[in-house]
Amino acid sequence: MASSVNPTVRRRRLGQELRRLRELKGMTAEQVAERLLVSQSKISRLENGRRSISQRDVRDLCGVYEVEDHRIVDSLMQMAKDSRQQGWWHSFGDIPYSVYIGLETDAASLRAYDPQVVPGLLQTRPYAEALIRGAIPEISPADADKRVQVRMRRQDRVSSPENPLRLWTVMDEAALHRAVGTPEVMKEQLEHLVQMSELPHVTVQVIPFSTGAHPGLNGQYAILEFPDSTDSSVVYIEGVTSDLYLEKSNDVQKYSVMYEHLRAQALNPEDSRDYIAKMAREHGG
Repeated sequence: MASSVNPTVRRRRLGQELRRLRELKGMTAEQVAERLLVSQSKISRLENGRRSISQRDVRDLCGVYEVEDHRIVDSLMQMAKDSRQQGWWHSFGDIPYSVYIGLETDAASLRAYDPQVVPGLLQTRPYAEALIRGAIPEISPADADKRVQVRMRRQDRVSSPENPLRLWTVMDEAALHRAVGTPEVMKEQLEHLVQMSELPHVTVQVIPFSTGAHPGLNGQYAILEFPDSTDSSVVYIEGVTSDLYLEKSNDVQKYSVMYEHLRAQALNPEDSRDYIAKMAREHGG
């Protein structure tokens, strides 16, 4: 396992391999849980990579699945050990969406739809500060600053000269009108959005109000794809108290088709850039 692979992705790959071994054995997660005297939800969390997995967990599971090849067991044990290392985001303490950050850090491409605000990877610091304070009124100054720092650090994937994230974002026109912060903050934010949209690996499209009803009315979501073909794509849906991760091919396909409809109904990238520049001038008075 390459040392450059982050712990979140290690857990996903390990979980996928453990699921494969269970299915080869013809066992359900419930049956495995009964054998190990643990909850079924623990087995599910281990397999979907949402829970840290210990070497003891791997040893016990390999015993249930009757894995006799010691090389396979040793390899899985090493993956478990590596998966417990910390990513850069752990230095900021408890981050509610740390699983998503781990996936985003390793993704090759990201397709996102944002109906209300400018996407986090394209936000300026003043915009992010005003947005976080407004969205979470009870947040402490220290926690707000931590969230802003993490958001700015996440943007390194977009600006990376060697391996930039391929970002395609579709925004509802509402995000351009919603005044987050002062008029100066909005003007700076929209001008920054125009500049970022000119990068070869960043595409920004706007769905105008005149489009009427469209598939994005169901809410914000993102589709992450990874450079390794063995890593399945993930649909991420952000929630207030918990997030949803969809990895089944049928679910990913449905959201991918919906995204194609959004891209088709949005202004093309050039017209979107012109419209955002126009809105920036209006915010500037």
